[in-house]
Amino acid sequence: MLSTVALGLLALAASSEVTAAPSDAPVAKPQKITLQSRVTPKGHVTAVRAKAAQAIGVPLDDFFLGTDLQWFGNISVGTPPQTVSVVFDTGSQTLEFASTECTTCNQTNKFDGSKSSTYVRGNRITTLDFATGVGVDPVVNNDYVLTVRSGTDTVTVGGVAAKDISLFTIIKQTPKFNIDPFLGIQGMGSQAEGFFAALTRAGLPSLFSYFLTPHTVGNAELLIGGIDDTKFKGDLIYANQQGDGDWEVESSQISVNGKTTSVLKQSRSVIFDSGTSNILFDTQTTEAMYALISPNIKPFAAEPGAYGLPCSEIDGLPATIDITFTSQSGTPFNLTIPSSELNVGPFASDPSTCQTLINAFDGLELVGGSLLKHYYSVWDVGNQRMGFAPNGESLLSYPRGRG
Repeated sequence: MLSTVALGLLALAASSEVTAAPSDAPVAKPQKITLQSRVTPKGHVTAVRAKAAQAIGVPLDDFFLGTDLQWFGNISVGTPPQTVSVVFDTGSQTLEFASTECTTCNQTNKFDGSKSSTYVRGNRITTLDFATGVGVDPVVNNDYVLTVRSGTDTVTVGGVAAKDISLFTIIKQTPKFNIDPFLGIQGMGSQAEGFFAALTRAGLPSLFSYFLTPHTVGNAELLIGGIDDTKFKGDLIYANQQGDGDWEVESSQISVNGKTTSVLKQSRSVIFDSGTSNILFDTQTTEAMYALISPNIKPFAAEPGAYGLPCSEIDGLPATIDITFTSQSGTPFNLTIPSSELNVGPFASDPSTCQTLINAFDGLELVGGSLLKHYYSVWDVGNQRMGFAPNGESLLSYPRGRG
């Protein structure tokens, strides 16, 4: 999910401590760590009682509703720990989750602050609005909004506990969030914040890796503090990231089915958002891409920003999207979204029309899970770069001649 709230407006923890804690969650030893340096996280660094020496593996479940929507996993909050399921979201920076104070939250097993001896309830109430939501529907009329209360508590991931972590408990949410099988969101932006910052203070490398997979494959994982080279093919290709909070990489062109246009050859900064399932581009770019797929793809009036075509026409329609980036060594490379991602399912209001992958959103260029689930990705905060290698049947290729 892409949060529209500026990082500087959110309260961050002033201090934290990291300790070992018993847990059934796996602690994984990475096969390869390439981090050379660390970005010092914000906040005062306090004494550390026990270092997080090994990378932390967090198994991820796939929220599948006809298409892959979100990958989420468990953390623990409080003393004694209460399990809290969250999306580890590279499109936001903070931790927020449903509490028992929220009467509009339909999720079960909400966090109960009264049962945690370490929970400090804050008095600041604010709203967090999101430019992209949980599913594939465009955000219309600001319909993804959380009302949250500030607080702090101990947060435990993979047997490692961090004290006094800044967080927000959800006290009200808009109905669009009610389909979520998880309680909240853990921001994983391009600057170390919250629990992740506490781990870097404890000596863990300031990076994390995603092994996002399609629903049919399973075994998805977030690896905090390491890289597992058993989960990808070949070598990682790194590109500089340029976002301030977001993860952004400069792209030189887009091509569809091996062809490009003057519009698609324009340089653009593309946000990588693990909390968004489909992709978003400005209207001109979106329609230039669709023009290379099928003339029958049209805007869907009931959902501004969405497009579709008759479901009877979509299966097997060629729609391979190549987005070209430049590696740190100066070599261009493509990240590819295969044709199988084009169909994200029928519209609820018109089951004969199937929604297509790309949503129009002027002022935003973003790719999500539809791309990331075909690659092993490394999010290197310390070196401010992103790494990619083929995951499963996808191919990371150097660009060929484009029409």
